[in-house]
Amino acid sequence: MIVEQIYTKCLAEAAYYIESNGEAAVIDPLRESAPYIEMAEKNGAKIKYVFETHFHADFVSGHVDLATKTGASIVFGPTAKTNFESVVAEDNQEFKVGALTIKVLHTPGHTPESVTYLLIDAEGKETAIFSGDTLFLGDVGRPDLAIKSDLTQEDLAGMLFDSLRNKIMTLPDDITIYPGHGAGSSCGKNMSSETVGSLGEQKKSNYALRADMTKEEFIKEVTTGILPPPQYFPKNAQMNKTGYLSFDEVIDKGTKALSVEDFKKEVANGALILDVRTQADFSKGFVKDSLFIGLNGTFAMWVGALIENIQQKIVLVTPEGAEEEAVVRLARVGYDHCIGYLKGGVEAYANAGNSLETLTSVTAEELASKVGTVEIVDVRKPGEYEAEHIENVTHCALDFIEKEQTKLDKNKEYYVHCAGGYRSVIAISVLKRNGFTNLIDVLGGFGAIQKTNIPVTNFVCPSTLK
Repeated sequence: MIVEQIYTKCLAEAAYYIESNGEAAVIDPLRESAPYIEMAEKNGAKIKYVFETHFHADFVSGHVDLATKTGASIVFGPTAKTNFESVVAEDNQEFKVGALTIKVLHTPGHTPESVTYLLIDAEGKETAIFSGDTLFLGDVGRPDLAIKSDLTQEDLAGMLFDSLRNKIMTLPDDITIYPGHGAGSSCGKNMSSETVGSLGEQKKSNYALRADMTKEEFIKEVTTGILPPPQYFPKNAQMNKTGYLSFDEVIDKGTKALSVEDFKKEVANGALILDVRTQADFSKGFVKDSLFIGLNGTFAMWVGALIENIQQKIVLVTPEGAEEEAVVRLARVGYDHCIGYLKGGVEAYANAGNSLETLTSVTAEELASKVGTVEIVDVRKPGEYEAEHIENVTHCALDFIEKEQTKLDKNKEYYVHCAGGYRSVIAISVLKRNGFTNLIDVLGGFGAIQKTNIPVTNFVCPSTLK
């Protein structure tokens, strides 16, 4: 028996490859099917099933392409409806993969069709669960992503409470938990950085599995403090239900080398310039109106959060040799309309007689000498800001920067920081595209600021004041 977790940090997502006696199954695959096919071919196995725990909202799964290429059956949980051929499993239905049995446990709550897959070994022992977004290590799935006119997040939270108590917590404590996500995902709010655990451990440490918790308490806890989902979530969920362009077609189109003149023509025709180099390289020189989102960070999540039109045509500025990686990571979140990259990069653009823009940066120590005389903008997430922040700053979370920029004055100068320096450059690129000109990046972000004498304070919730 082989059980392998394929974890992708950019999305904090876990896919799984299971194999026994020449047959294999893949659970929650990413968009690109080649890694799973290569694993099976290496072992002389045939992929029999592609199991989906639910309609994912945070990435486009590879189930359609993988099934097309291998002949595997796509399996969803009860109530699922798709525009392609799939097996809609019944609760407790069993599927054989070699000597193994994979049992469907319908665990609605995160979404109505959500399931947990129970792995039963050749001796009949229940050994592991693939819990998707129903149960994470340290948390449970958010219940606000599948709200319909007749279904509230409180309704879904109540379903999740029942699913956990009746389907999962009744299993043996030594069951291994293989969750769908780890820390960093927007599908929960308190996930562990660990990606494999046991049910017994979670019963002791996961707030949502407390034995003395009432349903009312559970509903309140899981629905409190949830940030609004990124705007691309419902678009990805729809693609996972209806199907999508062939991944190979997306890669072929997106990795076309564009001359400087062709690049400029595409931009003139409405293509978005997406610069995926490091923040340091971007700061040294970039094409006017570029959006910076570096491949060295949580690239796919920020693409999905900040590029509202999922049909947007995109032209890339990449490090040499990283063109395909950028297109793959765009496709993972449904941005399938990349039409090429700037051949020769910004050097070729400048050598053709075009000017580049640069960003001004200061160190945290330099900022310390100016505090009290300059305007500072903090673009970290609300939770980070509330934990600790510089006194008298303006908070404009990057997640909502398009709306929150109304707090700022385009005629003023702002020093912008995040936690480490990645998000602040993204924010500056967004603001510059919206007409802001006097923006200065704080190198090293809040991590560097904490090492100076700049005064910081904690957020105090008004309800705690007397």
